This record gives sequence, C-alpha cells and structure tokens, in this order.
Amino acid sequence: MKYLYYPGCSLEGTSAEYDISTKVLMEAVDVQLSEIEDWTCCGATAAESQSHLLSYVLPARNLALAEKMNSSNQILVPCSACYLNLKKVEEAIKNDKDLLRKINSVLAQEDLVLKGDVIVRHLLDVLSNDIDIETIKETSQNKLSGLTVAPYYGCQCLRPFTIFDDPEDPHSMDELIRATGAQSFEWDMGAQCCGASNTSTKPEAGMVLVGRILKSAKGADAILTVCPMCQMNLESSQKKISHKEGIDLEIPVLFLPQFLGLAMGKTQNDVRLDLNLSNPGRLIKARV
Repeated sequence: MKYLYYPGCSLEGTSAEYDISTKVLMEAVDVQLSEIEDWTCCGATAAESQSHLLSYVLPARNLALAEKMNSSNQILVPCSACYLNLKKVEEAIKNDKDLLRKINSVLAQEDLVLKGDVIVRHLLDVLSNDIDIETIKETSQNKLSGLTVAPYYGCQCLRPFTIFDDPEDPHSMDELIRATGAQSFEWDMGAQCCGASNTSTKPEAGMVLVGRILKSAKGADAILTVCPMCQMNLESSQKKISHKEGIDLEIPVLFLPQFLGLAMGKTQNDVRLDLNLSNPGRLIKARV
C-alpha cells in the first residue's frame, strides 16, 4: 500500500516521536509513505482568527502539492489538527465551487491548482481499516499481555467529520490494542476534550479538563493517543495536577504507533520513547 504523507509542524518539533514511530510502524506493516514535497503549515488554530480564506488556502496548498505528485490519491495524516484542516478543505470544495475558485486564485501565484482529487485520511483510520490486523497479532505474539491501556481519541480526529468512528462512543483503537495482547481500558473519557490550547491561554481551566481525564484513567497502565496537542497536555501537567489534587496521577502517555511498534518488537530507541515527557515505567518492564 502507498500513501502520500503529511507530517505537519508538530511532528517536526515537539512531537518528533510521533513522526518517527509512525514511519517505523508503517514500514513494519509494509506501507510506503511519500512525503508531500515542499509542504507547509496547515494553518493550525491561528489562521482562522486572521483570515477565513487563509484558513482554507494554507491547507489547500498542501492538497494541491499532493495532487501534483500524482503518486497516490490518499494522504495519510497523523496529527489530528492537521487532519481536520486538510479534511475541511477536501469536504468544503465538493459543494462550494466559489470557494474553490477563490482558493485557486491565490494558489495561482505559485502555479498551483487544486482540483479535489485527493482523499485525506487520519492515521487511525488507516490503521483500523486498511492494515491487516493479523499482521500486528502475528508479530506481537502477545508481548504486551497483562497490560491495560486507555485509548484516548480527543476531539479533532472524530469531529466534525464522522468518517471512521463514532465521536460519542469511539472504538477504533480497541482491536489494535487487543492485537498486541493488551486489554483496552473501559472508560467514557476517550472522546472528551483535553482543553486544547486552553492549557496555555487559560491554564486553570485547561488543567481541570486534563485532571478529569487523568483521574478517569486510574487503573490503566498507560494512555494512548493520536494527537500531538492531546499528548502534550496529558503529559506535561501530570506532576502539577497530582500535587494540586493530592493524588498520584502520573501515567505513561504514548502515541499509538509507539505502542504498536513496541509490541511488534521495535526498541525504545526505534520509537523514541526518550522524547516522551512521561515515564514509560511499567509498560517497558512488561515487555522485557
């Protein structure tokens, strides 16, 4: 299988371990990734506040570059915010030809044209729907049996586009987790907001939301996520929230491909656990 690959800014900075482990995992399941040439920022959360059109043009530029490569009609995107922004353009131009005209009038400055020929796919969508689960089972051989891990989806890979899972009751990670021999933690916080950028702009409010998630994860051996913002929020505030609440809420938080990579025999260095803020602790001991 072949996919175009859009890493996005976070995966080249604060979440480099997500990029590295995704590539390691995709190679292990015989998936070929071709990074979009000359890709740029999707606009993240800042573009919309500056210009409505800009918030479409920035991700549209990357879609146009992908179409120009002509090597696949599907783009694999690990970052949930990037996925949301790119998917927003893909869906919008299907019915809004005036918006497409405006986008292309801007892209023409770089001799780019967006036609709408590519499909944006989240990494979790690809893993849960395109990859043969038996490949993960056979390679893992129950190496992580005895562990219970909490799947955390966050908001942006599930909403507003209900493409591959139910945003109110998501389960797309469950089978992937069980394929490693581990158990999926039963909880109702998997699709609840982690506070997103509120942890920076309104930290007290953000930490309340993060605290609710960490408390609900008590009893799990780790939390798995597929979003750089979620991972950063759930990792970075653990000590502060634990101190405030008077309870130990520290728990390993891994990106899903890190976890699957470990289960499939990759080393800690292969999936760059050293870049995580949380201590993998018991998770690693169970694998030894």
